[in-house]
This record gives sequence, C-alpha cells and structure tokens, in this order.
Amino acid sequence: MNIGILLIAHAPLASALRDCVLHVYPELADEVLALDVAPNEAVETTRLAVVALRSQLPGPDVLILTDVCGATPCNVAQKVVDGVHSRLVAGVNLPMLLRTVNYRHEPLDALVTRALAGGAQCIMQVPVATPPNQGIQAHDSRHHDHHQ
Repeated sequence: MNIGILLIAHAPLASALRDCVLHVYPELADEVLALDVAPNEAVETTRLAVVALRSQLPGPDVLILTDVCGATPCNVAQKVVDGVHSRLVAGVNLPMLLRTVNYRHEPLDALVTRALAGGAQCIMQVPVATPPNQGIQAHDSRHHDHHQ
C-alpha cells in the first residue's frame, strides 16, 4: 500500500506544491493532500484541519512535509505525528516532494530517507551557460528589443 503524503505550509505554498505534483501525476489527488496555514490562524484550528486531512488519506501510514522547522505548520504537525505510522520532515521543496511521490510504495522509514536525499541533492548552484546579451551590439539595427 502507498503511503499518503500531507503537505502543511504557510499559504499558498502547500497547495502550490500539490498542484505541481498533480500536474505530473494527476491520479494522485487522493494520496497527496495539502493544508495552507493562513496568517494568524489559531493553532487549534490548524491542528483540527490536519487531523481531518490525515483521516482522508488512504492506508495507515503518512508522511507529513512542512515548510519551515519551528514555524506554526511544523509545530502543529509535531503534535499529530506518532513516530510509528506517521513521520514529519521540514524544509519541503518540489524535488523532495517528487521524490516522495515516486517512492511512496516503500516503507515509511525508507521514504523519509528518500525525502531528505531528494531535497538536499537537488539544491545546487547552476553555472551560467552564456552571459545575457552576449554577442548582441547595443547599436545593432537588426536587433529589436520589445521590453515593457
């Protein structure tokens, strides 16, 4: 059975990440859920929303991904994870989420390892291939810029 994935983040990040995943994997609408935490939302309101979403995920196991460790989404998630059937990883990014989606059939502990690796391995500085406007002369009459 696949592990359910619950995204909890400051609005609108959780929904935006879910939308990205569903763009690639539209069939996962029931396995990847999102909760956007609004500014100044009561902690208890957020906790109740997390519990309700958690109950909608199939299977006993769930991986919860949050945006910032120590912020409200993560703090609330800490109150609902049990360490047995649910785990929590903070610092979610799109590569981490895609990795978890692709390996959601693995055991929960293995999925946590995959999530951490996916998030970290895809953070890199990318070299510039060609400097912007290289080879175009400012006075070249054949070149027409249409910037607004």
